[in-house]
Amino acid sequence: MKKRVILLSLIAAMATGFTVTSCSSDDDFGVTAKQNGVLTLTFTGENITEYTNLDVEIIEINTGAIIKETLKKENAHSFEVAYGSYKITVNGVVIASNEEVRAAGTGQTDITSAVKNVTIPLFVKKFHEDFIIEEVFFTGVKTSDNKNYNSSRYFKITNNTNKILFADQLIIGQSEFLTTDDKNPTPYNKNLSFAVKGVMVLPGSGNQYPVQPGDFIVIADNAINHKQNTSTAYDLHNADFEFPSTNPALGQVDNPSVPNAEVIYTQMTFNMFFLHNRGFESYVIARFPIGEDKNTFLQKFKYDYTYQNSAGTITSKSAYAIPNSWIIDAENNSVPTKFIHTLTAAGIDSGWASVGATDNDANRYGKSVRRKTAGTMSNGKNLYMDTNNSSNDFTKDALPSLKDGIQH
Repeated sequence: MKKRVILLSLIAAMATGFTVTSCSSDDDFGVTAKQNGVLTLTFTGENITEYTNLDVEIIEINTGAIIKETLKKENAHSFEVAYGSYKITVNGVVIASNEEVRAAGTGQTDITSAVKNVTIPLFVKKFHEDFIIEEVFFTGVKTSDNKNYNSSRYFKITNNTNKILFADQLIIGQSEFLTTDDKNPTPYNKNLSFAVKGVMVLPGSGNQYPVQPGDFIVIADNAINHKQNTSTAYDLHNADFEFPSTNPALGQVDNPSVPNAEVIYTQMTFNMFFLHNRGFESYVIARFPIGEDKNTFLQKFKYDYTYQNSAGTITSKSAYAIPNSWIIDAENNSVPTKFIHTLTAAGIDSGWASVGATDNDANRYGKSVRRKTAGTMSNGKNLYMDTNNSSNDFTKDALPSLKDGIQH
């Protein structure tokens, strides 16, 4: 069966538990009894004939309590839930138009009523046959004398198809928001677009940079042999592209034999694209559709929003947003003790990967997030898992694949 991806729009409204207080001449005053609510989810979708397997995970944000349920051939299910604020993730498989398709969805709600019935529509999103994010190395390394070395980070992007792809004009986007903080911005709809604080575009006129099936490209923050600076870093001198930076504090030297990606938008002072070394960001790769380019993007896709800051006043801010229809792959990152939400539509990435168990984990350095293999291609190259769920697709705390240099 052909595999496609379903964006499962969870219009989350849930039942709520509440607390009651009773007292009589024989009872202690103020003794409380906790009452749970019942949430019933019903799934519908055009041409869906069978709900083969849906994994539902409901997390209470304040306590971290988790409800997990695997629904087999069910289009409705009821959950008993206590009072609280919930995040919901759904992943699985259904049959639509005699094809097997993957299902994914996310939702968020506060419990406000005792009983609630919710109908959840399932929307089909076609699977992209294009590049995937194979690996992101964002943590950096410690030097031999235990100092931070703020370079040698990279993206590894792979052709996971059986045809030649061209890396020309590929877009790399860095999330405006963090997976560890929810500002409740207005307006905001991750099912429509991906808000970004940094965007870089690879060079090329259309067919200058071919990538063979199963092969990869490396976009490094500085394409040099970093081992010359510290033995713990990596040799990236033969990367395919490098991040430009004019920040003198980093001391980066441009490698004239490696083309620079163009940073078309950044909120940083020195034209930088700098990765969060604790992994609280999300990344997307995308392509300009016909009729769009870097100039039209900057003209048409500005994103203005407001949010309530910690002082209780309203902050206004401007960024940019990449339409979801442009995105060909995405990858969310967080850490278990700080995760609040994913920053992508569920049909793009409904999960998240991580390096380190806690915030500022000293063991995170020199580790990356790497996509798992699912087999081999006919040419012997790795075939990578791609279910649009980074929780399943990526290995956390992985040994970086370029630790011993770039080898195709």
